[in-house]
Amino acid sequence: MISISHLRKAYGDTVAVDDVSLEVAAGEVMGILGPNGAGKTTTVECVAGLRVPDSGTVRVAGLDPRTDRPELTRVLGVQLQESRLQPKITVAEAMRLWSALYADPVPWAGLVERLGLEDQAGSRFRDLSGGQQQRLSIALALVGRPRVVILDELSTGLDPRARREVWQVVRDLRADGVTVLLVTHAMEEAQQLCDRIAIIDHGRVRALDTPDGLISEASAATVTSFTAEEPVDLESLRALASVSSVRTDAGRVVVEGRDGAALEVLERLARQQVTPHGLRVVDGTLDTAYLQLTDTREETPA
Repeated sequence: MISISHLRKAYGDTVAVDDVSLEVAAGEVMGILGPNGAGKTTTVECVAGLRVPDSGTVRVAGLDPRTDRPELTRVLGVQLQESRLQPKITVAEAMRLWSALYADPVPWAGLVERLGLEDQAGSRFRDLSGGQQQRLSIALALVGRPRVVILDELSTGLDPRARREVWQVVRDLRADGVTVLLVTHAMEEAQQLCDRIAIIDHGRVRALDTPDGLISEASAATVTSFTAEEPVDLESLRALASVSSVRTDAGRVVVEGRDGAALEVLERLARQQVTPHGLRVVDGTLDTAYLQLTDTREETPA
């Protein structure tokens, strides 16, 4: 549904996007993660036709965002990282206006209710909170029944309840076969919603996999922690091939490692005749995988 091939975009001497290639299947939620200035927003703006790339190709449902713009607007909905409407326009007026642009819009009243804005239907844009403005932006992106949706910083400014409600909207979009390109800094959001994640850093795709796949490749795919009455030989645990780090935290021994590390740790403790108490083995997090992938950085190409 989305095809990006060898995309490049520079601003003067600064290369924002450097040879990005990416394929997104129909009905897939693709997450885009990366540090500030990594090229995420420039990439999705090229997909939306808001930026003209210096080289490379982009296709959305087979359409070129530059030359097929009228057709693209019928299949693509966009919620930008930051958007502004006329200060005096009300929520209802904005929804009616956007609905009038489409042949078969979603009934806007139900969409407003779904996003928790029914009590603000008569409120002016300038009087909405940041989170309410964000939810209105999402509603406007969805009113045209798009086949592809770009959501840039979806949950910025939302309280925990509103964030969970918006997450459910994304799940419902996927269930309806809508393709979603989700740009986010929120690791929990990416882990909960995305089928696959592309990590972009310095304008390049550093990793592309499922959330579980990224976590399993990290040096802290599992975290094992315990207390012990007997002395623990920490150096022998550090020597295990599957272990990446060993530390003590508030009296607990904490061991990070790849898949299988927990079993090796328990075997080594048995050899030491150490009985672990309060044993906990948990999966690593996407945060760990993300930090590991973006900590090793190349210089930005000139």
